[in-house]
Amino acid sequence: MVGKDYKTLRLFCLAILLLAACKKDKPDSPVVPPPDSNAGSNVYVVCEGSLGNGNAALSLYDPASGSAYEDVYKAANGQSLGDVFQSMTRIGDKLFLCVNNSDKIAVIDRNTHMLVATINISKPRYILPISDTKAYVSTLFSNKIYIINPQTLQVTGDIDMPGQNPEQMIRYNSKVFVAAWDSTINKLFVVDNNTDQLTNSIQLSGYAPKEMVLDKEGIIWLLSGNLQAAKPAYFTRIDPATEQVLDSYPFPALADPLRPALNNTKDTIYYIEINYTGGSDNNGIYRMPIHASSLPAQPFVQAQQYQYYYAVAVDPSTSNIYVADPIGFTQKGIVHIYRSDGTHLGQFNTGVGPGHFYFD
Repeated sequence: MVGKDYKTLRLFCLAILLLAACKKDKPDSPVVPPPDSNAGSNVYVVCEGSLGNGNAALSLYDPASGSAYEDVYKAANGQSLGDVFQSMTRIGDKLFLCVNNSDKIAVIDRNTHMLVATINISKPRYILPISDTKAYVSTLFSNKIYIINPQTLQVTGDIDMPGQNPEQMIRYNSKVFVAAWDSTINKLFVVDNNTDQLTNSIQLSGYAPKEMVLDKEGIIWLLSGNLQAAKPAYFTRIDPATEQVLDSYPFPALADPLRPALNNTKDTIYYIEINYTGGSDNNGIYRMPIHASSLPAQPFVQAQQYQYYYAVAVDPSTSNIYVADPIGFTQKGIVHIYRSDGTHLGQFNTGVGPGHFYFD
């Protein structure tokens, strides 16, 4: 399958990069006390870990103090989170952690990070809250979206999708748009969240749709493509109200983009291009205004030879840009912080494989 093949190839490339640019690990950060969630300034980093090693971690950075903690889950619970930590979603006073290869959602208290419950779902990827009693969970290596109750913490149903690997989801009114990261699929699926039924399939220029953001004008930007499966990448603009494609932006033939993210005003998109061969072409952090007529030719932050980035996000309270360097996925990662003008403000260490940021 496309996801499995991509992971295998990525790990092979990462091993090559590691030999070329290996760095010695630094000592662990101190055990974290439960942070004050009312401060409203915590930056969480979802660290995948290295596949098969069970070393996923939830890292935390406090911008006010400059303190970084590499694994607040392990500090609170005395055990590792599991294997391949994919995403985190806050629902009420709980954080829902999708631990992909461990086939579980770990539900923790937002304040203490103590484990509250475990929901067993095969290969969970992302969670989309629908209501107080309903949330959708996308999955890898299947065509299922599972339905859970965030209050009872039980699986209550599922939805069969026309494509494998339902990935990211976006809600617009009562519609849920589902990207199925399948190299045979060139459609974006639409589900009615009242009936949990598929209502439409929107034809796309590109195959393997995977990640989306919703800009300030209520337009979906969908990233598709799988370079390893010979499916070139596209950005596609879609009006969720009419379910019509507005524009498609083809990437260069060798571009391998991921992780689209919006700035705090939602009028500028940041994304990553990765060059797994160790070169600097098509490799770095890019950004573009939502009204741009074409994709940017040069990166905002250039990755160096034998380096690439794996996560980018903008702090909605400060506009600072957080960029994660996984350093090969076999050692601890580094996060760099930039101003919007490109000034480097600092950096901190994380667990292995930093892949997503969440601001709380």
